[in-house]
Amino acid sequence: MKRKFYSNGKLLLSGEYLVLAGAEALAVPSRFGQSLEILASEKAGISWKSIAVDDSIWYEDTFTISDIVQFEDVSGENKNIRETLLNILKVAKQLNPSFLNDAKGYEVVSRLNFDRQWGLGTSSTLINNIAQWAEVDAFKLLDKSFGGSGYDIAAAQNDSPILYRIENGHPKIEKIKIHWNFTDKLFFVYLNRKQDSKEGINRFRLASVGVEHLQTISTITRAILDTKDLTSFEQSLQKHEEFISEILKIPTIKKQLFSDYPNSIKSLGAWGGDFILAVGDEADRDYFRKKGYSTVLSYSEMVK
Repeated sequence: MKRKFYSNGKLLLSGEYLVLAGAEALAVPSRFGQSLEILASEKAGISWKSIAVDDSIWYEDTFTISDIVQFEDVSGENKNIRETLLNILKVAKQLNPSFLNDAKGYEVVSRLNFDRQWGLGTSSTLINNIAQWAEVDAFKLLDKSFGGSGYDIAAAQNDSPILYRIENGHPKIEKIKIHWNFTDKLFFVYLNRKQDSKEGINRFRLASVGVEHLQTISTITRAILDTKDLTSFEQSLQKHEEFISEILKIPTIKKQLFSDYPNSIKSLGAWGGDFILAVGDEADRDYFRKKGYSTVLSYSEMVK
Protein backbone atom coordinates (compact mmCIF):
# COMPACT_ATOMS: atom_id res chain seq x y z
CA MET A 1 0.00 0.00 0.00
CA LYS A 2 1.35 3.40 -1.02
CA ARG A 3 1.22 6.30 1.40
CA LYS A 4 1.65 9.91 0.35
CA PHE A 5 2.26 13.08 2.32
CA TYR A 6 2.60 16.72 1.28
CA SER A 7 3.95 19.85 2.95
CA ASN A 8 3.80 23.51 1.93
CA GLY A 9 6.83 25.62 1.25
CA LYS A 10 7.18 28.89 3.17
CA LEU A 11 7.98 32.58 3.09
CA LEU A 12 8.73 34.66 6.16
CA LEU A 13 7.33 38.13 5.46
CA SER A 14 8.48 39.67 8.73
CA GLY A 15 10.45 38.81 11.85
CA GLU A 16 13.44 37.11 10.20
CA TYR A 17 16.26 36.29 12.61
CA LEU A 18 14.47 37.78 15.62
CA VAL A 19 11.85 35.02 15.48
CA LEU A 20 14.62 32.78 16.82
CA ALA A 21 14.69 34.86 20.01
CA GLY A 22 10.91 35.07 20.52
CA ALA A 23 9.74 37.92 18.30
CA GLU A 24 6.38 37.59 16.55
CA ALA A 25 6.71 36.84 12.85
CA LEU A 26 4.36 36.79 9.88
CA ALA A 27 4.69 33.74 7.64
CA VAL A 28 2.74 32.49 4.64
CA PRO A 29 2.59 29.03 3.03
CA SER A 30 3.60 28.99 -0.61
CA ARG A 31 1.76 27.37 -3.48
CA PHE A 32 4.90 25.28 -3.91
CA GLY A 33 5.90 22.36 -1.73
CA GLN A 34 7.19 18.81 -1.53
CA SER A 35 5.52 15.41 -1.50
CA LEU A 36 6.73 12.12 -0.06
CA GLU A 37 5.54 8.73 -1.35
CA ILE A 38 6.29 5.52 0.54
CA LEU A 39 5.72 2.03 -0.82
CA ALA A 40 6.33 -1.07 1.29
CA SER A 41 8.81 -3.47 -0.32
CA GLU A 42 9.87 -7.09 0.11
CA LYS A 43 13.44 -5.96 -0.51
CA ALA A 44 15.18 -5.11 2.76
CA GLY A 45 16.30 -1.56 3.43
CA ILE A 46 15.25 1.77 1.99
CA SER A 47 15.55 2.81 -1.64
CA TRP A 48 15.37 6.62 -1.75
CA LYS A 49 14.91 8.99 -4.69
CA SER A 50 14.61 12.77 -4.56
CA ILE A 51 13.01 14.22 -7.70
CA ALA A 52 13.49 17.82 -8.82
CA VAL A 53 10.83 20.03 -10.38
CA ASP A 54 12.07 19.09 -13.88
CA ASP A 55 11.61 15.36 -13.04
CA SER A 56 15.36 14.75 -12.83
CA ILE A 57 16.76 12.75 -9.91
CA TRP A 58 18.91 15.09 -7.81
CA TYR A 59 19.61 12.54 -5.08
CA GLU A 60 19.42 8.74 -5.04
CA ASP A 61 20.60 6.32 -2.39
CA THR A 62 19.96 3.02 -0.64
CA PHE A 63 20.56 2.25 3.01
CA THR A 64 19.53 -0.29 5.60
CA ILE A 65 17.54 0.22 8.79
CA SER A 66 20.79 -0.54 10.62
CA ASP A 67 22.46 2.35 8.78
CA ILE A 68 19.81 4.61 10.28
CA VAL A 69 19.86 3.21 13.81
CA GLN A 70 23.67 3.09 14.01
CA PHE A 71 24.28 6.47 12.38
CA GLU A 72 26.58 8.69 14.43
CA ASP A 73 26.57 12.40 13.75
CA VAL A 74 30.26 13.28 13.76
CA SER A 75 30.25 15.95 11.04
CA GLY A 76 28.33 18.62 12.96
CA GLU A 77 26.65 21.19 10.70
CA ASN A 78 28.66 20.16 7.62
CA LYS A 79 26.67 17.05 6.78
CA ASN A 80 26.35 15.77 3.24
CA ILE A 81 22.91 14.80 1.92
CA ARG A 82 23.16 11.18 3.02
CA GLU A 83 24.25 12.12 6.54
CA THR A 84 21.50 14.71 6.84
CA LEU A 85 18.84 12.23 5.74
CA LEU A 86 20.11 9.42 7.98
CA ASN A 87 20.18 11.82 10.92
CA ILE A 88 16.56 12.94 10.36
CA LEU A 89 15.37 9.34 10.03
CA LYS A 90 17.32 8.25 13.11
CA VAL A 91 15.81 11.05 15.22
CA ALA A 92 12.34 10.14 13.90
CA LYS A 93 12.88 6.54 15.01
CA GLN A 94 14.12 7.69 18.40
CA LEU A 95 10.93 9.72 18.81
CA ASN A 96 8.83 6.74 17.69
CA PRO A 97 10.64 3.39 18.13
CA SER A 98 7.97 1.58 16.10
CA PHE A 99 8.81 3.68 13.01
CA LEU A 100 10.13 1.55 10.12
CA ASN A 101 8.92 -1.66 11.79
CA ASP A 102 5.83 -2.26 9.61
CA ALA A 103 7.61 -3.60 6.51
CA LYS A 104 10.77 -5.38 5.43
CA GLY A 105 11.78 -2.49 3.22
CA TYR A 106 10.57 0.72 1.60
CA GLU A 107 10.71 2.52 -1.72
CA VAL A 108 10.61 6.25 -1.03
CA VAL A 109 10.19 9.09 -3.51
CA SER A 110 10.46 12.72 -2.44
CA ARG A 111 9.28 15.17 -5.10
CA LEU A 112 9.66 18.96 -5.24
CA ASN A 113 7.39 21.16 -7.35
CA PHE A 114 9.74 24.16 -7.07
CA ASP A 115 13.39 24.82 -7.85
CA ARG A 116 15.29 23.65 -4.78
CA GLN A 117 17.59 26.69 -5.09
CA TRP A 118 14.64 28.99 -4.34
CA GLY A 119 14.89 28.58 -0.58
CA LEU A 120 11.19 27.85 -0.09
CA GLY A 121 11.81 24.99 2.32
CA THR A 122 13.41 21.91 0.78
CA SER A 123 14.52 20.80 4.25
CA SER A 124 11.46 21.89 6.26
CA THR A 125 9.00 20.24 3.87
CA LEU A 126 11.06 17.04 3.98
CA ILE A 127 11.17 17.08 7.78
CA ASN A 128 7.43 17.68 8.04
CA ASN A 129 6.73 14.87 5.57
CA ILE A 130 8.97 12.44 7.43
CA ALA A 131 7.30 13.47 10.69
CA GLN A 132 3.90 12.58 9.20
CA TRP A 133 5.25 9.24 7.99
CA ALA A 134 6.83 8.48 11.38
CA GLU A 135 3.83 9.85 13.30
CA VAL A 136 5.99 12.15 15.43
CA ASP A 137 5.93 15.84 16.35
CA ALA A 138 7.52 17.72 13.44
CA PHE A 139 8.73 20.53 15.71
CA LYS A 140 10.58 18.02 17.91
CA LEU A 141 12.02 16.33 14.85
CA LEU A 142 13.25 19.69 13.53
CA ASP A 143 14.73 20.69 16.87
CA LYS A 144 16.64 17.44 17.38
CA SER A 145 17.85 17.05 13.79
CA PHE A 146 18.18 20.32 11.90
CA GLY A 147 17.43 23.19 14.26
CA GLY A 148 15.75 26.52 13.60
CA SER A 149 12.80 28.54 14.83
CA GLY A 150 10.13 26.18 13.45
CA TYR A 151 8.12 28.81 11.57
CA ASP A 152 8.79 26.85 8.37
CA ILE A 153 7.26 23.72 9.93
CA ALA A 154 4.20 25.75 10.94
CA ALA A 155 3.86 27.02 7.36
CA ALA A 156 4.29 23.47 6.05
CA GLN A 157 1.31 22.38 8.14
CA ASN A 158 -1.06 25.29 7.51
CA ASP A 159 -2.87 26.45 4.38
CA SER A 160 -3.34 30.02 5.61
CA PRO A 161 -1.03 32.81 6.81
CA ILE A 162 0.15 32.56 10.41
CA LEU A 163 1.58 34.69 13.18
CA TYR A 164 4.34 32.67 14.76
CA ARG A 165 6.46 33.05 17.87
CA ILE A 166 8.41 30.90 20.31
CA GLU A 167 7.21 31.14 23.90
CA ASN A 168 9.04 29.27 26.67
CA GLY A 169 10.64 27.07 24.06
CA HIS A 170 7.34 26.09 22.43
CA PRO A 171 5.83 27.23 19.11
CA LYS A 172 2.78 29.48 19.27
CA ILE A 173 0.79 29.59 16.05
CA GLU A 174 -2.11 31.89 15.27
CA LYS A 175 -3.95 31.30 12.00
CA ILE A 176 -4.89 34.63 10.45
CA LYS A 177 -6.40 36.24 7.38
CA ILE A 178 -4.62 38.93 5.43
CA HIS A 179 -6.95 41.69 4.28
CA TRP A 180 -4.59 43.68 2.07
CA ASN A 181 -6.43 45.09 -0.95
CA PHE A 182 -3.16 45.79 -2.76
CA THR A 183 -1.69 42.32 -3.29
CA ASP A 184 -1.79 42.98 -7.04
CA LYS A 185 1.01 45.49 -6.32
CA LEU A 186 3.19 42.91 -4.58
CA PHE A 187 5.54 40.46 -6.24
CA PHE A 188 8.52 38.25 -5.45
CA VAL A 189 11.91 38.28 -7.16
CA TYR A 190 14.46 35.48 -6.92
CA LEU A 191 17.98 36.86 -6.47
CA ASN A 192 19.62 34.03 -8.47
CA ARG A 193 21.39 32.62 -5.44
CA LYS A 194 20.41 30.39 -2.54
CA GLN A 195 21.37 31.85 0.80
CA ASP A 196 22.82 29.66 3.55
CA SER A 197 20.32 30.09 6.39
CA LYS A 198 22.75 28.64 8.93
CA GLU A 199 25.29 31.30 7.99
CA GLY A 200 22.66 34.01 8.48
CA ILE A 201 21.62 32.56 11.83
CA ASN A 202 25.24 32.49 13.02
CA ARG A 203 25.62 36.14 12.02
CA PHE A 204 22.50 37.02 13.99
CA ARG A 205 23.72 35.16 17.08
CA LEU A 206 26.78 37.41 17.14
CA ALA A 207 24.53 40.48 17.32
CA SER A 208 23.47 42.11 20.56
CA VAL A 209 19.69 41.68 20.83
CA GLY A 210 17.53 42.61 23.79
CA VAL A 211 13.86 42.49 24.75
CA GLU A 212 13.29 45.94 23.24
CA HIS A 213 14.43 44.65 19.84
CA LEU A 214 11.93 41.80 20.03
CA GLN A 215 9.15 44.19 20.99
CA THR A 216 10.01 46.55 18.14
CA ILE A 217 9.98 43.88 15.45
CA SER A 218 6.77 42.36 16.85
CA THR A 219 5.13 45.79 16.67
CA ILE A 220 6.29 46.21 13.07
CA THR A 221 4.97 42.73 12.24
CA ARG A 222 1.53 43.71 13.53
CA ALA A 223 1.70 47.00 11.62
CA ILE A 224 2.48 45.14 8.40
CA LEU A 225 -0.41 42.74 8.97
CA ASP A 226 -2.96 45.37 10.00
CA THR A 227 -2.13 48.04 7.42
CA LYS A 228 -5.05 49.26 5.32
CA ASP A 229 -3.20 51.03 2.51
CA LEU A 230 -0.12 50.55 0.38
CA THR A 231 1.67 53.67 1.60
CA SER A 232 1.54 52.56 5.23
CA PHE A 233 2.57 49.06 4.17
CA GLU A 234 5.67 50.39 2.42
CA GLN A 235 6.56 52.51 5.43
CA SER A 236 6.40 49.46 7.67
CA LEU A 237 8.52 47.43 5.26
CA GLN A 238 11.13 50.19 5.28
CA LYS A 239 11.18 50.33 9.07
CA HIS A 240 11.65 46.56 9.19
CA GLU A 241 14.53 46.61 6.70
CA GLU A 242 16.34 49.45 8.43
CA PHE A 243 15.90 47.83 11.84
CA ILE A 244 17.30 44.44 10.78
CA SER A 245 20.08 46.19 8.85
CA GLU A 246 21.12 47.98 12.03
CA ILE A 247 21.14 44.74 14.03
CA LEU A 248 23.10 42.73 11.44
CA LYS A 249 25.41 45.64 10.56
CA ILE A 250 24.94 45.06 6.84
CA PRO A 251 23.22 47.27 4.23
CA THR A 252 19.68 46.51 3.10
CA ILE A 253 19.30 44.63 -0.16
CA LYS A 254 17.92 47.78 -1.78
CA LYS A 255 21.06 49.73 -0.91
CA GLN A 256 23.23 46.86 -2.08
CA LEU A 257 21.58 46.06 -5.41
CA PHE A 258 18.58 48.24 -6.23
CA SER A 259 19.26 51.74 -4.94
CA ASP A 260 17.52 53.37 -7.93
CA TYR A 261 14.30 51.35 -7.57
CA PRO A 262 11.48 53.80 -6.77
CA ASN A 263 9.40 51.58 -4.47
CA SER A 264 9.92 49.47 -1.37
CA ILE A 265 11.86 46.21 -1.30
CA LYS A 266 12.13 43.76 1.58
CA SER A 267 14.47 40.82 2.08
CA LEU A 268 12.81 37.53 2.98
CA GLY A 269 14.46 34.88 5.12
CA ALA A 270 18.25 34.90 5.27
CA TRP A 271 19.51 38.24 3.98
CA GLY A 272 21.42 38.31 0.73
CA GLY A 273 19.72 35.54 -1.21
CA ASP A 274 16.55 33.66 -2.05
CA PHE A 275 13.53 35.92 -2.67
CA ILE A 276 12.74 39.54 -2.02
CA LEU A 277 9.30 41.11 -1.76
CA ALA A 278 8.88 44.15 -4.01
CA VAL A 279 6.13 46.74 -4.38
CA GLY A 280 5.19 47.89 -7.86
CA ASP A 281 3.13 47.33 -10.97
CA GLU A 282 3.77 45.21 -14.06
CA ALA A 283 6.16 47.77 -15.54
CA ASP A 284 8.21 47.72 -12.33
CA ARG A 285 8.74 43.99 -12.69
CA ASP A 286 10.63 44.66 -15.90
CA TYR A 287 13.15 46.65 -13.86
CA PHE A 288 14.30 43.39 -12.25
CA ARG A 289 14.10 41.35 -15.44
CA LYS A 290 16.35 43.84 -17.22
CA LYS A 291 18.87 43.40 -14.43
CA GLY A 292 18.95 39.65 -15.03
CA TYR A 293 16.48 38.49 -12.39
CA SER A 294 14.18 36.42 -14.55
CA THR A 295 12.17 34.67 -11.82
CA VAL A 296 9.47 37.18 -10.91
CA LEU A 297 6.26 35.83 -9.36
CA SER A 298 3.10 37.70 -8.45
CA TYR A 299 1.69 37.46 -4.94
CA SER A 300 -1.12 35.20 -6.15
CA GLU A 301 1.34 32.93 -7.98
CA MET A 302 3.46 32.49 -4.87
CA VAL A 303 1.22 32.61 -1.81
CA LYS A 304 -1.27 29.86 -1.07
